[in-house]
Amino acid sequence: MKHFLIRRLLHNIIVLIGVMAIVFFVVYLIGDPVALMLPPEATLQDREILREALRLDDPLVVQFFHFVGQALKGDLGTSFRHGVPALPLALSRLPATLELTIIAVFFSSIVGIPIGVYSAIKRNTFVDHFARIFALFGQSMPVYWSGIMMILLFSVNLNWLPPSGRGELVNLIMPGLTLGFFTTAPLMRLMRSSMLEVLNKDYVRTARAKGLTNKIVIFKHALRNAAIPAITVFGMQIGVMLGGAVLTETIFSWPGMGRFVVQAIYNRDFPTIRASVIVFAVLIIIVNFLTDLSYVFLNPQIRYD
Repeated sequence: MKHFLIRRLLHNIIVLIGVMAIVFFVVYLIGDPVALMLPPEATLQDREILREALRLDDPLVVQFFHFVGQALKGDLGTSFRHGVPALPLALSRLPATLELTIIAVFFSSIVGIPIGVYSAIKRNTFVDHFARIFALFGQSMPVYWSGIMMILLFSVNLNWLPPSGRGELVNLIMPGLTLGFFTTAPLMRLMRSSMLEVLNKDYVRTARAKGLTNKIVIFKHALRNAAIPAITVFGMQIGVMLGGAVLTETIFSWPGMGRFVVQAIYNRDFPTIRASVIVFAVLIIIVNFLTDLSYVFLNPQIRYD
């Protein structure tokens, strides 16, 4: 286990450095921030002064190594737009995004896993057919469309839920369900297919032959092994949720990191974009690492020696 942790740590450091390099150079494709920050009548001298103040006059390679050196000290630059350190500014929006992701993960778990298991147990019945249609419907709806439809139905027509904003628990319902519903469908389909495969294994038939009840066979012998591929995909889907939060937060005016990144892109705020993407990358790396560790608890036969 110790060697596995060291390898994963080194691998994650390499991934993080790669993310930093990519996001550093890619942000230059969105345009020149100086042209956006100064009025059209600004002189060439004014532009050069601002460019020098923002350290944009140095060669890209020099800027990159300066960026990496400052990042190792925890400094990801100062926001062009807000004039404050970019990393604390991005982290201040993180709780709102985590709230949304936690609700989406909770909804996906309590809906996708039980329906997938029950659909496998009741294979080729009405329940199974209904669940498969539900999964197809869920995967066919993009986040932005389902979010707009929820606003039209529950806010505009029925006036049950607030259409946007953050504050009370009811504000979490629609954006959380919108973000979670898209992930529920693939989780349910994978859980169903994994359960069907495991239920045909020899050890499951042996457990039934010993006279064990169906509940013990399903939950003690079959479910733990069937959950391994589902957990793998679910860990990846959490990263998708964090990325999908960009659209969801924009639709519902949710003050999280996703919407914050969109605004930073519009404003060509390079340090804020970099800080936000790096925070997203660290979160996804942590989720993937915890997913790997969960295999040991689901199946004791798995070892990282």
